[in-house]
Amino acid sequence: MTSGKSNGSKKPTQKAKTTKAKEKKPEVKEETPKAPAEEAQKPEAAPKPKAAEVVSHAEEIKVLNEKVLRALAEAENTRRRAEREIVDARAYSITGFAREMLTVQDNLRRALAHLPEEMKNSETYKAFVEGVEVTERELLNIFDRHGIKMVSPKGEEYDHNLHQAIFEVETDEAKPGTIVQVVQEGYVIRDRLLRPAMVGVAKAPTSKREKPEEKEKE
Repeated sequence: MTSGKSNGSKKPTQKAKTTKAKEKKPEVKEETPKAPAEEAQKPEAAPKPKAAEVVSHAEEIKVLNEKVLRALAEAENTRRRAEREIVDARAYSITGFAREMLTVQDNLRRALAHLPEEMKNSETYKAFVEGVEVTERELLNIFDRHGIKMVSPKGEEYDHNLHQAIFEVETDEAKPGTIVQVVQEGYVIRDRLLRPAMVGVAKAPTSKREKPEEKEKE
């Protein structure tokens, strides 16, 4: 009896325990690493534009570039025009006043030109004459500082831009079209005419000009 109980209650060996433990160990499943979301959902390639669309876009870009260039050119022209107007305004702002002062200059010149010689040489009037001369010189200096120049073109060729012919003089001592007399001096302010010079212009004598009847005979 004792022998039979002892056989029925045998304890499992250590090897058996280890085998059971291995059998009960949960299996670890190897998972494949997932690709990032960006790679998992790759966008589809954009359709290639048609040739006509490419040409159309190129034309639009060309038109826009031309508009930009025109706008830049207009802006530059406006800037230059504004600068030029400012310069002109400064240079010619006294034009009206200067034209009025020419009358004063003319009167001083006439006064000196018509003084009798005995008066010029007289000790009594010497100070007066010198005063008029000094006044005229000072006025001309003021004109010069503001870009105002006298035009006295005797002996020069007639120029309608600067001179005004009021009569002709028949002479063989000067080439036709040459200014032989200045009645009134002209003036310019910088590169603009302030007043034309009043002049007499030479022309060929009648005897040297071809007569109409002689021309008909030829």
